[in-house]
Amino acid sequence: MQVVGTRSVTEEFIALVRAEIEDDRIDLLHASLTIARTEYPNLDIRNYVTRVEALASKVRSRLSPEASTIETVNTLNHVMFHEMNFRGNREDYYDPRNSFLNDVIERRLGIPITMSVLYMEVARRVGLPLVGVGMPGHFLLKVYDVEGRQILIDPFNNGSMLNASECEQRMKEIYAGEVRFKPEFLLPVSRRQILTRMLNNLRHIYMTVRQFRKTLAIVDLVVAIYPRSPEDVKQRAMLRFSVGQLAGSLRDLEQYLKMSPDGSDVDELKHMAMSIRKTMATWN
Repeated sequence: MQVVGTRSVTEEFIALVRAEIEDDRIDLLHASLTIARTEYPNLDIRNYVTRVEALASKVRSRLSPEASTIETVNTLNHVMFHEMNFRGNREDYYDPRNSFLNDVIERRLGIPITMSVLYMEVARRVGLPLVGVGMPGHFLLKVYDVEGRQILIDPFNNGSMLNASECEQRMKEIYAGEVRFKPEFLLPVSRRQILTRMLNNLRHIYMTVRQFRKTLAIVDLVVAIYPRSPEDVKQRAMLRFSVGQLAGSLRDLEQYLKMSPDGSDVDELKHMAMSIRKTMATWN
């Protein structure tokens, strides 16, 4: 478990996303940077918050007091993508640095979800309330103009503004037409869902290259958001077992068995828990 000061990264993250906090009050920027502490334990979060605030100040200085939604989006795009040269990383999409917001700020490279979080946080500081849109394969942002029309924004592609038919076309390109577009793909998602999507990207990257300790650090944070998710608790049990954390693995197995007593794998996991108990008994 990564430790920062007197609290682990997981404890820091739990404090930011615990169930008692209303979703729209979650500090998305702080939580996103805390995810990066799984890789950079001593990360100076305040430094990166200050840099986001400086970006917002740059945008604000170019806005007139009566700027419309479209004018604000255009100004955001000019500052971020033309002056500061932020861009989507097409050359090395699965580089884990694309999923750590500090690296995105440093390198000015990211994937749709992290580019969107950064854009969203800059926009919020200049008075533009954006929401995340969890379209499969390509995260977007959304805002409504004064007439109530939705404007979809793609920070991965220089903040281009899209309509629903263009989003459908983008999905066809991503999935080669194998996933059918549905209007509900353009519904807003919660801040917890945004953080989970960031974490799931990292989980996939690390599992693909069998970096189990790094995967475990990420799954710890997923469970912090969804402590009653049986599948995530089970995966953490397996990861803990694979890295020799038998006591933690046993706790997770027992929790999973309580949550899913009728699961198809119950007998197998009961046997695994029994084997762990026997192994741990030899340590006494």
